[in-house]
Amino acid sequence: MTVHEIIRRPLVTEKGVAKKETELTLCFEVAPRATKVQVKSAVEKLFKVKVDHVRTCNFEGKERRRGRFTGFRPDWKKAYVRLKAGEKAPDWAEI
Repeated sequence: MTVHEIIRRPLVTEKGVAKKETELTLCFEVAPRATKVQVKSAVEKLFKVKVDHVRTCNFEGKERRRGRFTGFRPDWKKAYVRLKAGEKAPDWAEI
């Protein structure tokens, strides 16, 4: 997988921005088959920072209804990437 296939998008939420400010941790939506090692190398290549460690969580898609029709949202994976001390977070995560 390429770097852009592994990291799908940054998750800029209130919780994610608070984690970035207090713990120097970034949140990303990543490919469900991506491993922690792949996420670490992708973030280091893409943003040119040093990564301390990576935590991941898998989320199951929820059932959604449109009138009488039902369907499911897709399953997805979130990664919390902690940067090493002294590293600067990318500007997209600044408020």
